[in-house]
Amino acid sequence: MGLVARVVEEAGIPTVTVSTGRDITALVRPPRSLFVNFPMGNTFGRAGDSAMQTKILRAALDFAVTAEEPGVLVDLPLRWDDNFVYFAGETTPEALARQLKK
Repeated sequence: MGLVARVVEEAGIPTVTVSTGRDITALVRPPRSLFVNFPMGNTFGRAGDSAMQTKILRAALDFAVTAEEPGVLVDLPLRWDDNFVYFAGETTPEALARQLKK
């Protein structure tokens, strides 16, 4: 996404990326990026959490107009709660039940 942001910026359109992969974002160096320390695939928070999604979107829009230099990567001070469950491996109901018991 960072590479696309650079091309869009060259056309004169400001961009902000929101990332959950800080190391990759730091390497790609998009013009402006916010890092959210959430699990991959949950860049704007949990599904249905409109308050968190709005908070992140507003931060991104604000950053689009306040960032003063290119290549800026800012860590948003947000925390994912400890109730995140990662399902690795099989996705059968039995396998998911085993994962939840761990």
